[in-house]
Amino acid sequence: MSTADKTHNLHDFIRHLLSAAAAAGLYSMSHQQVVRLIEVAHTSLSKALEVRPDIAILEVDGELVIDAEPQPFTLVLDRFARLLQENGIGHLRFMSGVSPDELTTFIGILAKQDHRALGSGDHIRVGRVEMPELGSDAGSLGAGATAAGSGYFSLDGLQSVELSRLTEVYEAVRRNERLKPSGIAATVAELVEAFKREGEALLVMAALREKDEYTFTHTANVCILTMAQAMSLGIRGQLLNDIGMAAMLHDIGKMFVPDEILTKPGRLTDEEFTIMKGHPAKGARYLLETPGVPRLAAIVAYEHHMRDDLSGYPQPPAGWHLNMASQMTGISDIFDAMRTRRPYQPPKETGEIANLLLSKSGTEFPAPLVQNFLLLIARRTKQR
Repeated sequence: MSTADKTHNLHDFIRHLLSAAAAAGLYSMSHQQVVRLIEVAHTSLSKALEVRPDIAILEVDGELVIDAEPQPFTLVLDRFARLLQENGIGHLRFMSGVSPDELTTFIGILAKQDHRALGSGDHIRVGRVEMPELGSDAGSLGAGATAAGSGYFSLDGLQSVELSRLTEVYEAVRRNERLKPSGIAATVAELVEAFKREGEALLVMAALREKDEYTFTHTANVCILTMAQAMSLGIRGQLLNDIGMAAMLHDIGKMFVPDEILTKPGRLTDEEFTIMKGHPAKGARYLLETPGVPRLAAIVAYEHHMRDDLSGYPQPPAGWHLNMASQMTGISDIFDAMRTRRPYQPPKETGEIANLLLSKSGTEFPAPLVQNFLLLIARRTKQR
């Protein structure tokens, strides 16, 4: 097995471990989806251990060193490093023979579902590494490298980890289970942190996305594009997080629309479109009844298809004033939907979408918001 294959197997395990921990944070350790994800994580760990007796992981100032090799920056590894930091883990060793029960206990503690003290077992050794002050030669461990200068960035890495968390939230809604907002809040917080390090690359990848996958990609892209608009307007702090969470949940009402309507390849009938138009109100009602979700999320879910000239839906009462977060989300929603390959339409070019948005400027959307969005896209797409 090549070195690249070994690295791939190990990174697969880390992704699966994070997915399992994220799902455990949303549910309980006995939930069938959590059990399944832990099984997948154990399988990937076993594969990684087939070619080595153990795996040694060091966390040094936010950087990972695995089997004495500094790791390049990716969002997956960065999140794993921060998870180790949060749990006071400086050194982690997985040894051949680790059992599913051992891994389950470890993941449960990481997810704060198991309240036992984190300690070493027969095949999982945990410890804290005390490092002296690092001098100028610290770069040998990668501790001096920055995310921006590493040359590594992958939105796919974000998706591999957060797809599980977001999918779990949507599936919970389908099963009429109570939404646990903490998982979405954590996802948005990570996107905010990613923007601070990799804002240019993150926005470029969202703006140029053309893959067939839709539900998660579209949701993440709308969140990214809306946060980019908000940050360019000087919005920071809790309001930025609330806007990001609102954008992430803007289409939650579609979980109450039958699949045959959501995935229909052709034009909807009048009756089907009436059902589709009910998703903003259903999503807003669901979010209003969910403790811990910012009220702004319910507002954006309700308003994201409304337009300034009242051409959208649902039809607002007289004198209704749209929230700016809803307007920014609506712009991002249109842009990403038209850039994505759908069953009934191919992706459109950026210039064509820009012209469409300009035609809606001053009527459906405030002209300053449209102009600001197009400037953002124009600046970033030049970096492609």
